[in-house]
Amino acid sequence: MRAVRAAGLALLLCVIAAALAPLARAEVAVPALTGRVVDQTGTLSEGAVARLDQKLKAFEARKGSQIAVLIVPTTQPEAIEQFSIRVAEAWKIGRKKVDDGAILLVAKNDRKLRIEVGYGLEGALPDVTAKRIIDEIITPKFKAGDFDGGVEAGVDRMIGVIDGEPLPTPQPQHEWAAPESMDELTGWAIPLLFGTLVLNGFLKAALGRVAASGLTGVIVGAVAMLFGLVWYIALVAGCAAFLLALVIDLFGGPTISSGRRGGWSGGGSGSSWSSGSGSSGGGFSGGGGSFGGGGASGNW
Repeated sequence: MRAVRAAGLALLLCVIAAALAPLARAEVAVPALTGRVVDQTGTLSEGAVARLDQKLKAFEARKGSQIAVLIVPTTQPEAIEQFSIRVAEAWKIGRKKVDDGAILLVAKNDRKLRIEVGYGLEGALPDVTAKRIIDEIITPKFKAGDFDGGVEAGVDRMIGVIDGEPLPTPQPQHEWAAPESMDELTGWAIPLLFGTLVLNGFLKAALGRVAASGLTGVIVGAVAMLFGLVWYIALVAGCAAFLLALVIDLFGGPTISSGRRGGWSGGGSGSSWSSGSGSSGGGFSGGGGSFGGGGASGNW
């Protein structure tokens, strides 16, 4: 009897372990958004990637909406729907508050694909339309082994559908995004601090502490306006720069001299230092769009 119970218990433990095994597998990491087309499998030809990138770039410039293509080996242990929404939340394809982004996701080894649709495109690209694009346009080509043709045809159809939706006119693209609220202004704290420090250091040598602090605040506020901040946020930025300059001076802030040898001198010591500058390369990035799980999935 004891042997039977032991065998039954062992069998039960095996069943539980088998059921929990998929949960123990780590989630597939969301790939970095390195371009409009991210192919981790090397499935698409270089020509197809180039054509898609050019086509999607032109579409974004014309319409404002963003479409991205992602091909991964697998989404396991997650269902493609769960992985897709994680990608959407990380990439933020589409414009902020317009939410006009869409992602074509292909899990090659799983033989599954999905079109994830942002909130703002759910009227133009509803679930039933996304499903028809998958079933009638993409998967027949995938079944024939034509992945280039399937992805390109699917993207073409998505662009055609979205083109029929009235959306806000795209704005000129910049490398920066002006904050629209006081919360977003906090993201500018480091540039504001560094700019105030450098500007006040130059002006203090010629104007003195108080005058330099005041002019620093005026210049920072004016520059903030030029960068597209609304007037009241620019005013706050200018006041913050003025107060920051005064506080820096109270603690012996640095002064940038204008002599032949030049340099950056600390207010309380004879030490000096210099800083280098770096640059970040441009590239494709999401515009802050939101997703709610709209779209459709399929397989081949």
